[in-house]
Amino acid sequence: MKPEVSVIVPAYNTEAYIAQAIESALGQTLNNIEVIVVDDASCDDTTKIAKSFTDKRLKVLVNEKNLGVSGARNRALREAQGKWIAVLDSDDWYAPERLEKLLQIAEVEDADIVAEDLYLVQNNAELPWSTLLNESGEEITALKQIDPIYVVETGIYGQTGLHLGLSKPLFKREFLIKYGIEYDETFPVIQDLYLLMQCLVKGARFIFSPKPYYFYRSRPGSLVTKSKVSHINEFIEVITKLLKQESVQNNPQLVASLYKSLAVLKKYKAYYNVIEPLKQKKILISLRQMIRNPYFFIHFMKQLSTILSRRFNYYILGDKYAFSMLYRIK
Repeated sequence: MKPEVSVIVPAYNTEAYIAQAIESALGQTLNNIEVIVVDDASCDDTTKIAKSFTDKRLKVLVNEKNLGVSGARNRALREAQGKWIAVLDSDDWYAPERLEKLLQIAEVEDADIVAEDLYLVQNNAELPWSTLLNESGEEITALKQIDPIYVVETGIYGQTGLHLGLSKPLFKREFLIKYGIEYDETFPVIQDLYLLMQCLVKGARFIFSPKPYYFYRSRPGSLVTKSKVSHINEFIEVITKLLKQESVQNNPQLVASLYKSLAVLKKYKAYYNVIEPLKQKKILISLRQMIRNPYFFIHFMKQLSTILSRRFNYYILGDKYAFSMLYRIK
């Protein structure tokens, strides 16, 4: 009998976390699943730990060379046999009832995609500090159908919003196969958002639940904590690629939302082009970027009160989450 859900787990140098991730997947109340771990040429004991599990529902694949998270996920996708695809990052974990609850929603709502709120967990913390929905400013108290415009408008870089590109949906595998949708391996950080948008512009029915079942860990050294300029450049590439698609061009409101997001990204890029070399004490490079990016001064003045407030909350009031921002949690 084919599994109901294939849980795909890309892993790279996460020996400290991989066991918890696998245990949470194998410990689901939904028993008819398979778990596919793809070790992306780790240099630590990630593979050894993954292979120590004896559950027959677990398959461990090892890449000879590092393909990046999208490449690892695509390898797992091609191996998957389940009716549904569930993603689990190797440093995160599921609540025991997650898959069962989301499949119940998917069946009742006739969904192609279903996702839920996320628990936000700081590295080494025992309890979540908040949830994605709580931090978003959005009021969602019941199941909600999500369209691509909503994803874009609540996911503007640097602004408060739901940022559904961070969610970890279940995807109907039949839908992915029908439209030939896989992860884009040119996007190392924002591959989740691009795959989600690819599905939505093809007409996928996406249902969001306000109840959290996924534990999303923020830790140093993960992809989203890398250079902000690189992150922004990738975000710009994603939007540019979407804007070229006919199904997007035929939706004027979506096009307008994407251009709005693009304008914000370019302003942040001008700002971080100055700030990043400044933090690295590359003063001359920073000064040259100030001249090339005059918008930096406008953005800096607009952000000054927020910058001062965060520093006051962190250093004076002891709020250790004062610098947490949803677009760079991981």
